[in-house]
Amino acid sequence: MYDKDHLEQVPTNLFIGGEWREADARFVVEDPATGHPLADVAEASANDAVAALDAAVEAQQSWAQTSPLVRADLLRAAYEQVVARTDEFAHLITAEMGKPLAEARGEVRYGAQFLRWFSEEAVRIAGRWSRSPEGNTRLLTMREPVGPTVMITPWNFPLAMATRKIAPAIAAGCTMVLKPAEQTPLTALAFAEVLRSVGLPPGVLNVVTTTRAAETVAPLLRDSRVRKLTFTGSTAVGKTLMAQASGQLLRLSMELGGNAPLLVFDDADLDRAVAGAMVAKMRNIGQACTAANRILVHESVADTFGTRFAEAMAAQRVGPGTEPGVEVGPMIDQRARHKVQRLVASAVDAGARVLTGGTSRPGPGYFFEPTVLTDVGDHAVVREELFGPVAPISVFGTDEEAVAMANDTEYGLASYLFSSNISRVIDVAEQLQFGMVGVNQGVVSNVAAPFGGIKHSGFGREGGAEGIDEYLSTKYVGIAP
Repeated sequence: MYDKDHLEQVPTNLFIGGEWREADARFVVEDPATGHPLADVAEASANDAVAALDAAVEAQQSWAQTSPLVRADLLRAAYEQVVARTDEFAHLITAEMGKPLAEARGEVRYGAQFLRWFSEEAVRIAGRWSRSPEGNTRLLTMREPVGPTVMITPWNFPLAMATRKIAPAIAAGCTMVLKPAEQTPLTALAFAEVLRSVGLPPGVLNVVTTTRAAETVAPLLRDSRVRKLTFTGSTAVGKTLMAQASGQLLRLSMELGGNAPLLVFDDADLDRAVAGAMVAKMRNIGQACTAANRILVHESVADTFGTRFAEAMAAQRVGPGTEPGVEVGPMIDQRARHKVQRLVASAVDAGARVLTGGTSRPGPGYFFEPTVLTDVGDHAVVREELFGPVAPISVFGTDEEAVAMANDTEYGLASYLFSSNISRVIDVAEQLQFGMVGVNQGVVSNVAAPFGGIKHSGFGREGGAEGIDEYLSTKYVGIAP
């Protein structure tokens, strides 16, 4: 298994042109449950990144001409390998990211499903044939791979965020340079080895790990050979990357920050609402762009819901993700924990009440108690993306007020609502300004559905039938009779 005693099985060098290469420097990956080093990983330079792009460019033409069935079979083989090694990947994810093993296994299953889904989509890429309105020209459209793609993935779902981008790119016929997050590079490197082992041609996927992301990636975004950038991460970084990508007019997919509301109406099934809120808030220790950052509850059920929700949060067992029964692991690092502590303390100083939690746990590791706040007002704790195990509760009186409160954010990724009235569900879902709406459930992600947001949460979609479109261009051919 990929636990701390078996990390030597994981590649730690750069993956360029189908080979594992040394770098001139290395950096340390730590265990967030202890703060102790796990492994040291190759520190890519800008020259290494360009070498990775060289390999991707060299492989692009032959890879684009590979038959869809070959690409499909490679993805299916990778899917079977990942599923067979679920426990290995789960232990690795827990070691470098911190989430409990049960959640890590869930991520492996979810991440593997993108490989299976896009293996099936690879053979369904199609164009169309028609006649012009005048009848004197045949109109042919065909779909072609966009070309070499730069991918930047976050630390919170180190396998699933990689497979969600890599799988459709492989299916479409694009080559790639992947830069995983510096906190969690080991999972991406292990997955690259899986793809190599099942026969992915050299240069199709290249992986560069680094702590100097800006200086390493910038030369790629200035290179005319790159045709697409896909990024998952913060809105601030996304805006910077968009500006850098504008010089080459790169095709962009941006999955950025979130500030998801979760609405509980007066006719909601409270058992279901509490359970759904727990999942929506505490999945991945609250460190998810889809996390319910704002719990909005109708005034008639606010006290009951708040009490029950706080009891459920307080009952969560906190500890290292490898320990049996642990439900809440550590936050990713000290900086993340400090941000959450600062926001909670500031909210309390401004008049918020703590129903449970509210404090960091002493080290080792970066633990924070599951926390529920009420009387938060219009504080930064409901304005900023929390990215931690903190749930602020606010109260509304009417449906119109609930929708206005939910939409009062620059973000527009995920939202959730709980109601037993189907007319209300449809009406509210239509009015919510978010790319995804979960109804009577706390998880909205599904490989068969398009994942993405609007407003400052970005654009483009991953997953579903739409996911492969992000890696395809349309060519029109007019044929005279």
